[in-house]
Amino acid sequence: MLGLLLIYYIGKQFYQLAHEYDKHVWGYAILGVVSYYAGTLIGGFIISIVYTIWIGSIDSLNEWVLSFLSLPFGILACYGLHKYLTNSWQKNRRVDLEMIDQIGGEE
Repeated sequence: MLGLLLIYYIGKQFYQLAHEYDKHVWGYAILGVVSYYAGTLIGGFIISIVYTIWIGSIDSLNEWVLSFLSLPFGILACYGLHKYLTNSWQKNRRVDLEMIDQIGGEE
């Protein structure tokens, strides 16, 4: 249940970001969720490799513990993608001509 709320929140944030910059909203909402799952998958692999090297068999590690430890990797992947898209889209944003006239104090 908590996982569904996290997925909803991630999708909502990417949906709002894409809407703000006039991009394809559902595509970027799905991309945000996919980036979360990709981050947790990569984090799970890293944790499994490190656990196997230092402690031994991964079979002794509980699945809940592994998923809880890989959660920050997924969140970090979402945050990184969100910041990248925000910075990328801010650089390429079109300037409205009416706003340019307001810069000099004329209205």
